Amino acid sequence: MITAPPPALTIVVTTYNRQHLLPGALRSALAQTLEEIEVIVVDDGSTEPVAVPADPRVTLLRLPANRGLAAARNAAATIARGRWITHLDDDDELLPHFAEVSVDALARATLPPPVAVVSGLETVNQHGEVVETHLPPTLARGSYFGLVDIDHRQSFFSKQTLVVEPELLRALGGFDEALGALPYTELFLRLNPACSILGLPVVTHRQLVRDGARLSRDPSRRRADHAHVVARQRALFDAQPRLLAALTLRQARALYAFGDVRGAIACLTEVVLRDPRQALSRIPPLLWRAARGRRSRTAAARPRAARPRREPDRPPTPG
Repeated sequence: MITAPPPALTIVVTTYNRQHLLPGALRSALAQTLEEIEVIVVDDGSTEPVAVPADPRVTLLRLPANRGLAAARNAAATIARGRWITHLDDDDELLPHFAEVSVDALARATLPPPVAVVSGLETVNQHGEVVETHLPPTLARGSYFGLVDIDHRQSFFSKQTLVVEPELLRALGGFDEALGALPYTELFLRLNPACSILGLPVVTHRQLVRDGARLSRDPSRRRADHAHVVARQRALFDAQPRLLAALTLRQARALYAFGDVRGAIACLTEVVLRDPRQALSRIPPLLWRAARGRRSRTAAARPRAARPRREPDRPPTPG
């Protein structure tokens, strides 16, 4: 009996009670220009079992009860056969070249191994217009993706495009199942010290603005998850307090952008007390970027005449 070679990439799509959204994500996963893929759909205990297309590349893994996004992803990692693994939310889409671009870049990477790859992400509003574009940096093994200074034209907000070896993901303990809003933030704090992150300046992923709230934008859940991340990484933050200040600044930016002004002020106050020098240098541009984010999310709800020009990710020069 001839055994088929393992696929180059496993695409994991997790879903819970959103059968109406799943077909779009699946179509984008199955439309990849790279043929050597498998798609694992994890039904995270939906009330009505989800249906998937009769495609030999698709495997359905149904969990008996709802366990949350992180647990669903970890379950998929135990049966993934691909050389690499990536994850797709059921309300987002991959562009057709995502798999090919990512796998090819990994094959040619010259960074210290092991190497994972992230690529660009665009946010698309309900009218099909691009309202935000995020292109990631490259950081060699031993850094902290998400917390170090990068070029103002780059962004950390495309972590969900991650393509990584499933063995490495499992060795790191997978996604933290206690987290709902910040699973990638915490994962990258463990991943980048052990793995180089290759950032590709090409958009491969679409985050679609839809009716209903995303868990990552729930201020109360973000506050709880932030506290959990700080507690889990206490040894790191005690050794490098500037990283904690950077994480708290990013939390302040997110809370402000999502309407939790009081929570944002509390985070900023904490940073001022912990690291006054960093606070003075980073709070003004952070607030400006957060205001930009709020304008972008407001724009997502209404039509625009044309695709907006990407502004530099820095504060305006004082008049």
